[in-house]
Amino acid sequence: MPLVIPVLFYAGKRTPYPFSMNWLEAFDDPEMAAALYCQDFPLVDITRVPDDEILQHRRVALMEFLLKNVIRRDLMELTDTLTELLVRQLESGYTTEKTLLAAINYAVRDGDTDDYHRFINTLAQRLPQQKDNIMTVAQRLREEGLEKGLEKGIIIGEQRGLEKGRLEGKLEGKLEVARQMLANGMDRNVVMQIAGLSEDDMKNIRH
Repeated sequence: MPLVIPVLFYAGKRTPYPFSMNWLEAFDDPEMAAALYCQDFPLVDITRVPDDEILQHRRVALMEFLLKNVIRRDLMELTDTLTELLVRQLESGYTTEKTLLAAINYAVRDGDTDDYHRFINTLAQRLPQQKDNIMTVAQRLREEGLEKGLEKGIIIGEQRGLEKGRLEGKLEGKLEVARQMLANGMDRNVVMQIAGLSEDDMKNIRH
């Protein structure tokens, strides 16, 4: 990482600058601040925590389970545990409908599976009370997929248009050179060979 040099530009009424220049002294407990910010940071390596233990973490269980597994396993492998977890979280009040939708949205966007529709449908079947909300996520993803497809089509169309324009411009340049050579009395066949034009191209020369 590049170094960031802290500089305080002071233009206050009191002069010279009357306060401490040690930022740790701005805390109520400078010693604790130094222990927290000047040593190795605390680490929670969720990849080393067994799923069974994660499922006991109440309010953060859903977040931890998804963060650990979504990018490491096929989504279809997670459906059994995920649906059981979602049911428990909703019943206990640890997860709201808004959080549930955000979790499913994250799983589909960042996860990997051969059939996303099957994953969504499986969740909807196992969580019938949340089926409408889950299918709303599916609909949004479909719309975004169509939008991305349209954008990709527009980009491809623009690229093809630019390529076509480039080729047409190149041909126009050749025709103009050929026209000038013909105007100077050069043989038609010689002009065709030099300019790399076909008989049909030569018909487009404006005299």
